[in-house]
Amino acid sequence: MNVMIVGVGGQGTLLASRILGNTVIDLGYDVKVSEVHGMSQRGGSVCTYVKFGEKVYSPIIDEGEADIILAFEVLEAYRALPFLKKGGKMIVNDQKINPMPVITGAATYPENILEKLAAVADVTSLDALALAEKAGSAKAVNVVLLGVLAKNTDIPKEAWLRAVEGTVPPKFLEVNLRAFSLGYELA
Repeated sequence: MNVMIVGVGGQGTLLASRILGNTVIDLGYDVKVSEVHGMSQRGGSVCTYVKFGEKVYSPIIDEGEADIILAFEVLEAYRALPFLKKGGKMIVNDQKINPMPVITGAATYPENILEKLAAVADVTSLDALALAEKAGSAKAVNVVLLGVLAKNTDIPKEAWLRAVEGTVPPKFLEVNLRAFSLGYELA
């Protein structure tokens, strides 16, 4: 299984990849994770590849190979579209975060991205930010999206919960467990 996690620096893509990796390691899969950072500290693109199966030799996902793209931001989903394989699935947080060229006025944020994605791919879009805030923290968008991802896999919910409990710092655990449940229930 090839999962590509994309977003903007500060959205928790790296924590999400660790939780996913820990979930499947617990089930005995071979796992490879590769993180590609842009200007992540300045709100730039961040992409993480998570590959797992009986035996995985490389963490890199090439164009047309992603079974699932988990996108924390709309434009990042659009940028990742070439990586989705035929019959793959995109799970997209409908949040829009202006990249630096838009902020400076050098470019405009593209319109109707979700419609364009839905025209060519199997897309589930949701307001993960609202669900994260309902769970108790806007920073839990990543775990809301993992809840949606979990419901779209054959991996038992209990394995996901064990990974969240084992990966998230204790002081943030309750919020993240609520966020996961809200995403899982929505899916």
